[in-house]
Order: sequence, then C-alpha cells, then structure tokens
Amino acid sequence: MDPHKIFMLVNEASLQTFEMVVFSTVFSLVLGLPLGILLCTSDPQSGIKARPVLYQVLTRIVNALRSFPFIILMIILFPLSRIIVGTSIGTKATIVPLSIAAAPFVARIIESALKEVDAGVVQAARAMGSSIMQIIWKVLIPESMHALIDGITLTIINLIGYSAMAGAIGGGGLGDLAIRYGYQRFRPEIMAIAVVVILVLVEIIQFIGTMLSHRVASRR
Repeated sequence: MDPHKIFMLVNEASLQTFEMVVFSTVFSLVLGLPLGILLCTSDPQSGIKARPVLYQVLTRIVNALRSFPFIILMIILFPLSRIIVGTSIGTKATIVPLSIAAAPFVARIIESALKEVDAGVVQAARAMGSSIMQIIWKVLIPESMHALIDGITLTIINLIGYSAMAGAIGGGGLGDLAIRYGYQRFRPEIMAIAVVVILVLVEIIQFIGTMLSHRVASRR
C-alpha cells in the first residue's frame, strides 16, 4: 500500500478516535459528576446529607453498569444510538455507548475523590453556616481537585481503550483501522502503527494529567 495512503488512513482514524474520546469524556462527566456527588453526599456513613435508600439505589445502578463488558453494552445500546444520532455504526454512534459506559466509572472516581477531603474541613464549613451546595462547590470540589484530575485522566485513557474495542463492531477510529486494514487484510505494519499511535496518545494524556495534578496540588 502507498505510504501516503497509509498516512491518510492513520490520520483519519486518529481524528475519529480523538472525536470519540473528547465528546464521550465531556458527556460522561456531565452524567457522572452529579451522580458521583450524590453518591458522596448521600453515603449513610460519611455523607453530609445521608440518604441510605438513595445511596443503595444509586450504588446498585452504578455497579450494574460497571459490570457490563463494553462490547456487549455497545450492542445493547445500538437502538439508543440510532435514536440519538440516526445511526448505530460509525464514530458519532459510538460516542453514545462510550459516554454511558464511562459515566459510572466517572461517578465512582468523583465519589472517591470527594471522600478524600478532610472531614474537619467539611465540619468547619458547616459550623460557619455553609449550605450543602456551598460545601460541595466551595469545599469538596476545590479540595479534591488534584484527585479529580487524576481520575479524569484515567477515564480518558480508559476511553481510548474502549474506542479501540469499538472498532471491532464498526465504531471507526484506530481500532477499526487495526482490525479492518491490519488484521483482516494481513498488513501487520498498519496494525503496528495503530497500536503505536494509541500508546502515544495514552502517554500524552498521562503526561498532561500528571502535570496538571501536580500543579494543582502544589497550590493547595
């Protein structure tokens, strides 16, 4: 195959992977952030507004969604993708299951990060008359920002892996390139290039995430 054509294929697949990861990260945060906050605040043992029933319901839902293998979840969500974006294959369709698959993971990360905040800081805020929303947005989130950045970095890296798996069933991106042009057409060099690009993306994301986390932690 012409090197120029290989370059064009890799470039297109990389852009598709970038699109999937960026949008699914945003949507998983939109879904996972409020869920994680609710899990933290409603925890009957350490929550600032304990709601045992709500906590048990939410934690069961999160655990159930996290236990689904991504490829199976993606197949189950084909009808939802078709309703939302008008198709069940391709890059845009894959964003829907990617977002839903990552949302419970994000929720657990946010819950864990918020629970790391020193209880004394929360008690001091409550003693000064802060409302629950003020405690969440002015105490919990700022104090746990470095842990949240680490968690979001891990989420993005997981989504890169999920997007590669989505290529096995028509999701597009680098996974699709590796399978369709590398494996099925017996071109191991194309598969190798796709894997290298994925590894480079992961390293870049990890580097940026670690740098931001350290910078935020140093300002505390």
